[in-house]
Amino acid sequence: MRKYAAEFLGTFALVFFGCGSALVCGVNADSGCGMILTALAFGLSVFVMASALGHISGGHFNPAVSIAMRLEGKLGFKDLVLYVVAQLLGSTLATAALWFIRENGFGEYQAPFFAANTLFGVMNDIKTGLLVEMLLTFFFILTILMVTDEKNDTGRFAPLIIGLSLTMVHIVGIPMTGTSVNPARSFGPALISLICGEGEPMKQLWVFIAGPVAGALLAVFIHDLLTGRATMEATEGMMEP
Repeated sequence: MRKYAAEFLGTFALVFFGCGSALVCGVNADSGCGMILTALAFGLSVFVMASALGHISGGHFNPAVSIAMRLEGKLGFKDLVLYVVAQLLGSTLATAALWFIRENGFGEYQAPFFAANTLFGVMNDIKTGLLVEMLLTFFFILTILMVTDEKNDTGRFAPLIIGLSLTMVHIVGIPMTGTSVNPARSFGPALISLICGEGEPMKQLWVFIAGPVAGALLAVFIHDLLTGRATMEATEGMMEP
């Protein structure tokens, strides 16, 4: 249970501080200030939570990361399912907390739909949204796989590198899709927006599931090619009787 609790807490923090920053500071790309602060909030949240909780659960806080780790043989199927459940629950309750704060004295937020991901920045073009999310997730998860590879000597710097990579993809992705790269991060705001009467984020949610999952699959494939893992497994398979 400690692993699932860690995934819940890490995802809660990611959504509360990341989306909370977007709601409080705004994400207006014209000035860039709110956008940069939000990108930093997401990156710092992952850095801090991975540093604090990574030794318990691995510090995924993202179903796409958990899927990648499952494909790499670092996570069992039961853990994959329960990790995703914990991540979705953490995201939902974090968004609910942001809703409660708004309803009890904070006032109006600076971003709509509880900072839910939408395709408004790409003119509601599904193909473009899918491509953006796939590419952003690919580079983010490839970074994770590379810096956590047992042959890599990044060691204790891995959480910092991962946090910086998440900041990097947010700087590019916020004006386009709001940057998901994380189905759990998209799920909570979409669900709470739907409960509050705004259904558009939920209608587009599948894009922010399909895009990150596709990016995760591509990252695993490229990681295995770059590290020779696929070649070694193929060679071992040929040697088996």
